Amino acid sequence: MQRTKAETVEKFYEGFLQEFPDWNAIAVADISKIEEYLKPIGLYRQRAKRLKNLAMEMVSRNEILPMERNELEELPFFGQYIVNAILLQIFHIPSPLMDVNMSRVLERYFGKRKLADIRYDPYLQKLAYQVVHHKFSKEINWAILDFSASICKAKPLCGKCFLSSNCNFYQNAIKNSTPKLK
Repeated sequence: MQRTKAETVEKFYEGFLQEFPDWNAIAVADISKIEEYLKPIGLYRQRAKRLKNLAMEMVSRNEILPMERNELEELPFFGQYIVNAILLQIFHIPSPLMDVNMSRVLERYFGKRKLADIRYDPYLQKLAYQVVHHKFSKEINWAILDFSASICKAKPLCGKCFLSSNCNFYQNAIKNSTPKLK
């Protein structure tokens, strides 16, 4: 759902699954038909090609996902976030659902990352794994994502935050006399 709202995906999701109920249906479909279904969510040419390649790979694997990170990362269309989501949701292996929202929460509370790209920042990656390494890893991931959407937004609501007393971002804002944070 990169750059696509959940509501937009929800509107087309059911029809897409009716037309393409399994990997084989996508693998044998004409690329233009896949593009037509993906048009409402944007980047449809790129997504259709990648989805078809993934479907062909999954058909060749008898529709079985590998359990190992390195094997998952070799699949078409599978970047770090998708691999982590599969490890977390399907195989129950604690993994961070690191996106800009989670990185914002972690950086504000614990401290800034070292590299521009969150996928390759060793500090942020290690921190994220430490935070979610728990038997309730799914719930911790969801809580962080919900927290980033409700309190620790791009324009944070620090005055309503129950973590502000130990938050690096908030403490620095107070020290630097930043205008009152909501």
